[in-house]
Amino acid sequence: MAEKTDNELSRSPPPGHTSYYPPRQRKVHDSRVTFEEYHYYAQRTREEQLLLEAPQWQWRAVFSRKKPADAAQGGNSHAGASDGQIVTDEEWVDASRAFRTASWGAVFYLITTDVLGPFAVPFAIGTLGYGPGIGIFTAFCVVSIYSGYLIWKVFMGVDSHEFPARNYGDLAFRSWGSTARHIVNVLQAVALLLLLGQVTILFGQNISEISKYRICYIVCPLIFVIVGFFLTQIRSLRSFGWLAHFGFWFNILAIFISMGATAHNPPNFSIATLGSVGSAIDTASITPDANGNYPPIVTYAGLPTTNLIGALNGLLSGVLAFAGLQLFIEFMAEMRRPHDFLKGMFVAQAVIYTAYVVYGSFMYYYQGQYTFNPSYIGVSDYGWQTAGNVLTLLSGLIAAALYGNIGIKVFYNNVLVDIFKAPLITSKGGKIFYAAIVPVWWSIAFVIAAAIPAYVYFVSIISAAALLNLSYTIPPWLALGYDIRKNTQGTFDPSVGRTSRGLTGFNRYIRGFWSGGAFQVLTNIWHVLYFLASLSLSGLGLYASIEGFIEAFEMPQVNAFTCRSPLNLGT
Repeated sequence: MAEKTDNELSRSPPPGHTSYYPPRQRKVHDSRVTFEEYHYYAQRTREEQLLLEAPQWQWRAVFSRKKPADAAQGGNSHAGASDGQIVTDEEWVDASRAFRTASWGAVFYLITTDVLGPFAVPFAIGTLGYGPGIGIFTAFCVVSIYSGYLIWKVFMGVDSHEFPARNYGDLAFRSWGSTARHIVNVLQAVALLLLLGQVTILFGQNISEISKYRICYIVCPLIFVIVGFFLTQIRSLRSFGWLAHFGFWFNILAIFISMGATAHNPPNFSIATLGSVGSAIDTASITPDANGNYPPIVTYAGLPTTNLIGALNGLLSGVLAFAGLQLFIEFMAEMRRPHDFLKGMFVAQAVIYTAYVVYGSFMYYYQGQYTFNPSYIGVSDYGWQTAGNVLTLLSGLIAAALYGNIGIKVFYNNVLVDIFKAPLITSKGGKIFYAAIVPVWWSIAFVIAAAIPAYVYFVSIISAAALLNLSYTIPPWLALGYDIRKNTQGTFDPSVGRTSRGLTGFNRYIRGFWSGGAFQVLTNIWHVLYFLASLSLSGLGLYASIEGFIEAFEMPQVNAFTCRSPLNLGT
């Protein structure tokens, strides 16, 4: 017997009325909107989008500040209704259409800017050896593509012009409810804040090395932060398109420069103790003898050590290398044809995987246990080292601005607007409020990261606690909730807003898990196993990170609150 009757689930109008509260009159996160209603409008939107011509990625469009014709039309129709008039359903939908202008080519550059970070890969392969290292990166590539597909599938089933899905938390809300949304939003905001702190410290070291340590070290990350303040004022991902384009090519150029320089120069022996493969797995392998001669370069086909902590921290660098799926929803939300997202993701992941395996193996071959994280700092020739530093600094600023942009949006929309009733980010007051939050957000990220001396283990704990879960634990969980609801959904009548359903509550989840046929049930079981395996890896990674931190804090190390650079061992 059903727990609730159809009347309890319906929002039919009172007698004498012909319509219910339409989507334009709902709250952004209204728990009274049923899955059936989300899914009905999503299907209608997908059918419309299939008929649209895909936008082309053109060079002139990168530099053009003109808006597409359809976006302008949608904006005008919405604006015309704001002069004291009631916004109609058609105008509401037009405003949503106008927001969606990105092509799959733009998504390719955004994904590579977000995910492509090859400069920790040589270190990861070094701590694991060629075979296990390449195997781990291959496995993470496959599961990251699968997780991306799951996110796309859920997005396509619950996003619509009437009820747009703008972020990761929206998918959790429509698959599992309000509590799930809050969990995902908090995790994503914390992850992006820590990532922002991580790149701030990384490129603070970068600037310090470029200056030959002549600039007081604490000023170096502050320079990066101040420039980031201005870049993060860009609120729309559409405006990040041209920046992402250049960020991708800066990274590719830095890869080739560091490979060429490494092949013709010895490793940067003097900083090996600060973050090399040897410092993670065997300090004796990078310790000079009485005459100051460093041990010869050694590489391994298999695991180079029985040191589980070192190997796990290398593996977590692999996690970070493919992490970034938490931003995919923001990318899809601005696409004219979200059906094309998979094309952009597949091409991006193929390029990323190729770059990782080729670059990681090459650098490890030439530098062995001296392979540094990040790899371009391990180049001993100052000129080539500086070239890599400058290029990665530019691409890092773009990536950091992306992290800051989305992190602040998640915090603003889901905490300040929902809880503290702040003005919408698109309003004049919201824009001013957003601009004021940017320096505060960056400053918090800097202080957190600057207080931690062990960069390698800081990266590991970010990967284990947040990025691994966002990229590999949450997608199967979302897909499971979506499939359960989809396979037990009732009917939705848009004319009166009535949802008719037989089961609700816990019974619906039990029935839904075993519904949909044999293949669907096996898929549900697989998603549970995938979820548990990822959660277990997260726990194991946290253990390795904490153990690494304990060892790091036993030795006196330099943090960012000083004038002396941690890379400058000569003073």
